[in-house]
Parts: sequence; structure tokens; C-alpha cells
Amino acid sequence: MASNNFIDYVKVCCRSGKGGAGSSHFFRAKGLPNGGPDGGDGGRGGHVILEGNSQLWTLLHLQYQKHVIAGHGQGGAESLRSGAQGEDVILQVPLGTIARDADTGEKKVEITEHGQRIILTPGGRGGLGNDHFKSATNQAPTYAQPGEPGIEEWVVLELKLLADVGLVGFPNAGKSTLLSVVSAAQPKIADYAFTTLVPNLGVVAYRDYQSFVMADIPGIIEGAAEGRGLGTRFLKHIERNSMLLFMISVDSNDIAAEYQVLLNELTQFNPELLEKRRVLAITKADLIDDELEDEIRATLPTELPSVFISSLANKNIQRLKDMIWQELHAK
Repeated sequence: MASNNFIDYVKVCCRSGKGGAGSSHFFRAKGLPNGGPDGGDGGRGGHVILEGNSQLWTLLHLQYQKHVIAGHGQGGAESLRSGAQGEDVILQVPLGTIARDADTGEKKVEITEHGQRIILTPGGRGGLGNDHFKSATNQAPTYAQPGEPGIEEWVVLELKLLADVGLVGFPNAGKSTLLSVVSAAQPKIADYAFTTLVPNLGVVAYRDYQSFVMADIPGIIEGAAEGRGLGTRFLKHIERNSMLLFMISVDSNDIAAEYQVLLNELTQFNPELLEKRRVLAITKADLIDDELEDEIRATLPTELPSVFISSLANKNIQRLKDMIWQELHAK
């Protein structure tokens, strides 16, 4: 995903259709001058519907569609004929999309499965024709219901990427390099901080034709929860990951301290992130020998599994995949 094509937040005005009016009509025919009421019902107004599409990764296609307007229902007619329903508008969105009320921030719907359809803004109900109001004491009702009005509301669509593994680390920790090695993704890689400005997704092939999805999240720095660096803009994508892969470079002055800083930033953003399974990968392990690796291993946090890897030298990459797979399927 190119940085200028990744859009994870859009605001749109949704207007559903109004319902058609019921008909107030009486049947008339030769030899039957006093036919009864036969007014049909009005059609409902069109809905605004969200539909999940697994082929979409961004809300870019909705960025400039500020108004979404569904069709109005048609009025009922004689001979108990119902009016046509208003045309629905179906918005295709990527999996992980949340719709919120723009004014209150309240969550309205959430799309998590391919083909899932949920009515975002319902159309107005069609009015009943006068046939519904006949009775023994009112055999010639002239009343028919008007259609209900549609709804106009501003809605925020927010995307939180769905991935099995989220890569967490400081800038230049080797997250993008790892993703490029284990998947077909082609994230931008360079020797300066904040190379990754938007999340990148990649499908990682595993044994026996199995796979899992990995997400490279832009680098975190100390104070990100208060807005430093790229702030919390992309931390929300970590909330949807099944597990977190912490990545710290082997040339760090204090790996345990860096891990604690990353953990603190995630805790300040959302304490529930601590409930996710975690794995620690020490990157760029091709820069050290076995003796130094043993010394560093003794200083690592003991509450999570860890592994020394090198994406360039392909060191322990398969072992890392095995650890990730084990954590993903642990009960």
C-alpha cells in the first residue's frame, strides 16, 4: 500500500430514502358501485448499507464521496398494488471498518467478515394503504398513512486493520525488512527513522500451505501516547491483531528498557493490549557472534518467548514463524 493511498478515516453524510405514501383508493367497477377500499402500501425508502470486502485494504475509494443518498420509496396504488422500494446504496468497505456517529462518537456498526452486510442508515417505512383500516364499523376508510421520512446523518468510517500478527518496535528496528522477507509485501525500506508512514500488510506462508497475516505498524517512540512522533494515529491498528511481535535491534543500549518503553506506550494507549500474546525478536543478529548473543540473552525479559533473528542473513526466520504459529494457536 502506497502511503498516499492508505486512508483509514473518512466522514460521509448518509441520507436514506423516505417511504412512499399509502394509497387511499376505492374499487369501482360496472355493477359494483360500492366496492371497498383497495389502496396499496407505499414502498420503503432505500437503505444505506455497509458490505465487507476482503479485497479492500483502505477507505481510499470513499475519500471524496462526501454524500451518500439512497432512493425514495414509491407510493401505493389501486388494486392493492404496493409501491416500489427505494434503491439501496451499498458501500463496500474493508474488513475491520467501524462506523461511528460523527457527533457523539457512538459505534453504530462493525464489519469483520467478507460479504457481511449491515444497514447503516435505514430507509423510512412505507405508509399503509386505506385497505388496512377497514372494519365492521368503518367500511369506507379514506385515511392512508404517509411514508416515514428518511434519515440524514454524518457518519465516520474508521478502519482498524485485521491481522494475526502486529509488528511493534522503534523506528529502524527492522520491521519492514522482516515483512519484505517473509511475505510478498514491498514496504519502503531505508536507513533513516520513520521510513514506514502507514501500516503495511503481508501474507506469510507457513508449513503445509498454511499462512497468517502480518501487519507492519509505523515505529513507536517514547511519548507516542502523548502525541510525539506519529502519535497514536496508527496504534489503533494494533488493537485488532491477535498477537504482538516486539522487535528490538541487537545494537540497542538496553533491550529490556526499550521493551518496557514500548510496553508502557501501548498500556497508555489501551491497557487491554497487555492481554495479547507477545513474542520478542532481537533483530540484526548477524552483527554479533554467539558469545555476545549468549550475554544479551541473559538480560532479556523472561515473561515472553524471545529469538534472535536476521532478516538479511535469514537467521532463525523459520524458527520465528514456528513461534508465532504456536502463539497464534495456543489455548
